[in-house]
Amino acid sequence: MDFVEQLKSSVDIVNVVGEYVRLRKSSTYRYTGLCPFHSEKTPSFSVHASKQFYHCFGCHAGGDVLKFVMEIEGISFYEALKSLAERYGIPMPKRSLFADEDSRKRAALFQMHELAQENFRANLHGEAGEAARAYLALRGVSAETIEEFGLGYTMAPGRTLVRLFEQQNLAPELWELSGLVGKRQDGSFYDRFRNRLMFPIHNEKGKIIAFGGRSLGDEQPKYLNSPETPIYRKSYVLYNLHRAKDAIRKEDRSILVEGYMDAIGVTAAGFGPVVASCGTSLTTQQVQTLKRHSQRIVVNFDPDAPGAAAAERSIQLLLNESMFVQIMELDGNLDPDEYCKQRGAAAYGERLKDAKGYFYWLADRARARHDVRTTEGVVAVLKALLPAVQRISDRVERMAVAENLAGYIGVERGVVLESFRKSVADRQERTIEQPKETVRADEKGLIHVLFAGGNAPLLDALDEVPILERLATRGIFQAIRAVHASGEEVTFDAVNARIEEHDRVLLAEVLLSEEAETQEPDLEYGQRCLESMRLSGEQLRRSELKAQVKQAERAGNLMEALRLAQELERLERERAATS
Repeated sequence: MDFVEQLKSSVDIVNVVGEYVRLRKSSTYRYTGLCPFHSEKTPSFSVHASKQFYHCFGCHAGGDVLKFVMEIEGISFYEALKSLAERYGIPMPKRSLFADEDSRKRAALFQMHELAQENFRANLHGEAGEAARAYLALRGVSAETIEEFGLGYTMAPGRTLVRLFEQQNLAPELWELSGLVGKRQDGSFYDRFRNRLMFPIHNEKGKIIAFGGRSLGDEQPKYLNSPETPIYRKSYVLYNLHRAKDAIRKEDRSILVEGYMDAIGVTAAGFGPVVASCGTSLTTQQVQTLKRHSQRIVVNFDPDAPGAAAAERSIQLLLNESMFVQIMELDGNLDPDEYCKQRGAAAYGERLKDAKGYFYWLADRARARHDVRTTEGVVAVLKALLPAVQRISDRVERMAVAENLAGYIGVERGVVLESFRKSVADRQERTIEQPKETVRADEKGLIHVLFAGGNAPLLDALDEVPILERLATRGIFQAIRAVHASGEEVTFDAVNARIEEHDRVLLAEVLLSEEAETQEPDLEYGQRCLESMRLSGEQLRRSELKAQVKQAERAGNLMEALRLAQELERLERERAATS
């Protein structure tokens, strides 16, 4: 067994996928959840625990555990292999044949970020970090929190990391690529971050992939973030998610705040499921990342006008992804970090309990701008709320929200409903699909038995069943026979590697079908399926011969009609003899 097969046989795909997707056990071997690769409201993503593969019936993404890690993290085959090996304590071969130039480059970038982090943390606790420590003390950040979040400081002189990377013999062409070092027009290098409080940014697995730096002097901008690099795509990353994801799943909700200090302060107050976007407005990709862990979210942005505007923009994105949205408001013009420190964790918890449904919050904002005692005001409020309601994909939910808004705004229910009926077109996705070939029950049954092992007699008998070449699953059976003929064991991976994409989708659908688990996949069941297919083939041949006899007679080809009739008679005699 080579290393790849050894690793795949040692890793449970359900556990791996379950770190990224909330899975629910739907049958003995099947787990379902929302697909992490496309937006959906109803789960169409399945994982098969026995066959160790995943498949989405919506977007047709599918494959083994390595393919999943590659796709979900956007990494190479080697990196996925190494990641799983490290996670499960499986030693990698000393001289790996799988590493490629891109993987080595990414590994070097991860190393550079770890070196930078060590340096930043040492600076914070050294003489040069006095101003940064004073700022953290002023913000009420404890030593334990500093340690937990890995906060650091980068000094004003601008070549500390450049010298460090030189000492480590890291290639100069990687320095600028890392986003930690800049390059002047004269070709000299300098540290990108100088005299800043440093916040390490992690990927979902907990590896440092970027930094955010807050200015401690007059440097602009106030917050400087790493540029995009081969290991950091800011529109996909949420600050603190690697710590928060377990709490998000446990509580079935996330708390979205605006900045690093808010995420740190609210987490330090005892609230686990807290994340923030990394110096950018919320993106669709970030919402999709959160949705993998929970569809419920509480938005807790700063109470000032920019924070409220950002919350309103975020609501649209969240509704587009079918999230269940609440808005948390804090009094006293305090941001989340300040509120936790001044009012306490208990007060913040009470505010969290009282978080409003998003449409009530939007209605409050609209009512504050318009006088709903006038017709013009009502129309203006409805127009302001219409975009958010339009983005609700489910028609029943959309109309329920419209009805609730009527009572909240204080106008006649019929006025609101009629307005939305005229303005909101039902959003129904209509896709034209090619007619699918029907997969028979005996086809499904036989495939299950063939993958269950101990099936040599059935494999040897496949060539005696001509109808296999005419079934929807003919490509799968051809691959099964080819695997068997080569002397390999008939496994899901071996067969899946030999078939075209449309057959891979079909194989996944067959193996994940509910009826797959209603029968014990033993040899006796397999023989019944094979016999059913053989009899169906004979019946089909007799029907075809009858049609061909009539066609030959109509064409006046009596000799051909006679020959076909004799063949039909022979088949009828054989059927009578065996019945």
